[in-house]
Amino acid sequence: MDYLYDGTFDGFLTCVYRHYYTEKAEGIYVSDVYQENILRKSQYCETNMMLADKVYIAIEKAFSAYDVRRIYRVFLSSVKDREMIILNYLRLGFSAKKDISGFHGNPVVSAFSNADSKVAREIDKMLGLLRFEYLRTGAAYAPCEPEHDIIELIAEHFSDRFRGESFIIHDKGRNKAVVSLKGRWAVCEFDDFRREQLAEDEMMYQNLWKKYFDSIAIEQRRNERCQKNMMPVKYWKNLTEMKF
Repeated sequence: MDYLYDGTFDGFLTCVYRHYYTEKAEGIYVSDVYQENILRKSQYCETNMMLADKVYIAIEKAFSAYDVRRIYRVFLSSVKDREMIILNYLRLGFSAKKDISGFHGNPVVSAFSNADSKVAREIDKMLGLLRFEYLRTGAAYAPCEPEHDIIELIAEHFSDRFRGESFIIHDKGRNKAVVSLKGRWAVCEFDDFRREQLAEDEMMYQNLWKKYFDSIAIEQRRNERCQKNMMPVKYWKNLTEMKF
């Protein structure tokens, strides 16, 4: 049985409940991208908050707080078959009845840890590579196009760092944004940004930053391979110093 859901974490947890109490899942997929297969049955699982809460409480009891965070990170990844990677990890953890995060030789744990590591690495990159621009409203705006759905995972860091300011972190590929106002933030749909909303002197400051970036470079020590490793090319179009 393939279970289909709405793409939310609660929807996924509802599918996990169905796996245990209705019929075993061969696959769990977001309904919008699912391709029908005449050889397999499929069923759409309406998100049920009560069932999702039961599964979440069971996970909290069986797994460490650290693993609960990792499970959510893997859910936010773009890794293929992420749902089944998590489900297999949950099944192993529930049956083992002990901490399985250190079972590195187990292929289920290895697949889960690899997915989590990819998300964690991108979070680390994004904390250093996000660039803010000022808007006419006085708020700061940071466009980004992460591979994984991580903007809510970096929101707390920037909301705490810029507690007295308003800012928007815009995931352009997913048309969503973190909107923060004086230390409080929320995730919402966002797809209507226009360049004319930038403050009048923003481009002047961007040009100054570009000139500073160029002036401190030491030509004899240029190492493009190292630069691309520390600052992957896929992020360059949203970096002030690289997009001119």
